[in-house]
Amino acid sequence: MKKFLLISGFFLAGFWVNAQTYSEKDFQQSISQVNTAKTKADYDNLFQKFSKFTGYKKNDRWQAYYYAAVSMYLKTEIQLNQTMHEDLPGANALARKFAKGAFNAQQDNAEANILLGLLYFQKMQVSPSGDTQKDMEIVSQAVAKAEATSPNNPRLAILKARIKEKSGNQADADVLLQKAKNGFDSKTSMGSAAPTWGRQLISNK
Repeated sequence: MKKFLLISGFFLAGFWVNAQTYSEKDFQQSISQVNTAKTKADYDNLFQKFSKFTGYKKNDRWQAYYYAAVSMYLKTEIQLNQTMHEDLPGANALARKFAKGAFNAQQDNAEANILLGLLYFQKMQVSPSGDTQKDMEIVSQAVAKAEATSPNNPRLAILKARIKEKSGNQADADVLLQKAKNGFDSKTSMGSAAPTWGRQLISNK
């Protein structure tokens, strides 16, 4: 019995080490795949990975929640103009759930605020019968918080461009989209550890 328990202990310890090694390596690979994903299946696969990483990662668990939300957000974005699509309000609600997980862990993080802003703006698009005024207030608060710490963030510029488009000010929206493009092109506008996704939101327009 003792021999069995000892062998089992070694097996479980080895499994735990392999899981930790695999999860960290695969997590970084999955982050890079966010920029190359193109289909609903791609984003579904990434969402499944990141949602599992929320249980693996500890110190950076907020990132797993963050990228799970990003994956579902981008999946919904590519379906907005399609005739046939899945439950967009449901997908948006799921993305907001994970985004709030990231936000609760890092409330002053500009990226978490911008993502929440983008998701609540998307919510107004896929659920127009909801409380638009309340949703817009959340978007405005997200913009204000992000501007305080990351005013040149290209994802922030995209969110502000969406707001301008909604108000009918396409000229200012175009200026903001160009600012976002310049931000993605510039290597000095963001830190090396900063998220790099978002260019697809410009190219899809």
